[in-house]
Amino acid sequence: MGRIIAFANQKGGVGKTTTAVNAAACLGSLGFDTLLIDLDPQGSATSGVGIRKKGLRFTVRDLLVGGCRAEDAVLPTNYPKLHLIPANVSLAGAEFDLLAGEGDEAHLKNALADIRYRYDYIIIDCPPSLGMLTVNALAASDGVVIPMQCEYYALEGLTQLSTTLGHIKKKYNPRLSMTGILLTMHNKRLALSLQVKSELEKHYGDRVFTTTIGRNVRLSEAPSFGKPIIYYDKRAKGAEDYMNFARELHDRA
Repeated sequence: MGRIIAFANQKGGVGKTTTAVNAAACLGSLGFDTLLIDLDPQGSATSGVGIRKKGLRFTVRDLLVGGCRAEDAVLPTNYPKLHLIPANVSLAGAEFDLLAGEGDEAHLKNALADIRYRYDYIIIDCPPSLGMLTVNALAASDGVVIPMQCEYYALEGLTQLSTTLGHIKKKYNPRLSMTGILLTMHNKRLALSLQVKSELEKHYGDRVFTTTIGRNVRLSEAPSFGKPIIYYDKRAKGAEDYMNFARELHDRA
């Protein structure tokens, strides 16, 4: 049965989608059958693996509120062992459709029940908010990875997110755990990066991934070509970082 891992942070611009896309691609390259679910109305994970957002027959919105079967929404990608359930701007309306009624947090969990056995990993790219889409992702997941930029504002947001995780674990999903915190846009030469990493390790211990993701021009370029970094430039430092992260994630998951 596939391990479901949500990539979540209510703060935007932390490398969440970049991390979800590249982690999924690297896991696929390592031989693991992997499903990437784009749960962000911006659809960046969809375009990040080379799938056009226009003209899609089914999207994750249909899965959540349209009665679509998960197997019908899954698309192949051009990358080994990597499949996708796509998203586009139509997903924005799903927040209103997912009313706060009984069981509405479980739509995604129920939808994935029939297909999770087909995959080793199911990676969910959450939107930069703590609304019903993210609640659905966390209620369906075994673990959550928190990508986090190396700055002090991010530390403040982490406290809020940790509180939300505790609430969802208690109310909806007792098996949910924090898989780990991943530092992105990390620069070992900057004192601030080192201070933030030290502060995180002080409070969260080994839940902070040993791997960090550095700033990398090639990594920033890859999404515009619809390619994960390992297929855009496998020699780039970003490719090395994400392969190391995928291996560490597998060891933890």
